Amino acid sequence: MARALIVVDVQNDFCEGGSLPVAGGAQIAHDIAELLRARSQALPGASSYDRVVATKDHHVNPGHHFGNPPDFVDTWPAHCVVGTDGEAFHPNLDPEPFDQIFRKGEHQAAYSGFEGTTPDGIALGAWLRAKGITEVDVCGLATDYCVRATALDAQRQGFGTRVLTALSAGVAPETTQRALAEMAAAGVAVV
Repeated sequence: MARALIVVDVQNDFCEGGSLPVAGGAQIAHDIAELLRARSQALPGASSYDRVVATKDHHVNPGHHFGNPPDFVDTWPAHCVVGTDGEAFHPNLDPEPFDQIFRKGEHQAAYSGFEGTTPDGIALGAWLRAKGITEVDVCGLATDYCVRATALDAQRQGFGTRVLTALSAGVAPETTQRALAEMAAAGVAVV
């Protein structure tokens, strides 16, 4: 059994000061970075992951995903546009320890990391299976959107899936609670 950590969309535009901020996003970036530093230094008590990957919203022209004005249900303010600082990982998160980065949403809306691919076009699920991964932990931003979609797709694709709530933040309390309940009902462990 091999386990991977999937760090979802911890990008500038989803943290305080970004175009679509999640409250606590910068702290989540910091906390994930601390976990990754402990892992890389093999500190006692550090989580052991066989692989650590990240997803990024990576919008070139995502069509109707951007709204003017946005409805905050199906359309959103412009965010994570390729070539902008908003698309970059938050500075509290050191991207160096990632074994791979999966970009999603270039030309259409994409919430799940499993819609993402490597620069060579390899999908997240295929990449994980090629590395022998059978279990995944999912964390990042936002619990009620991209973390939710990624965890549900991981479970659907046959990976044993856990969501790390201490390393995730949601947009709103009510939608976050609904997302956690939906994930648990689908067999995702909420820890």
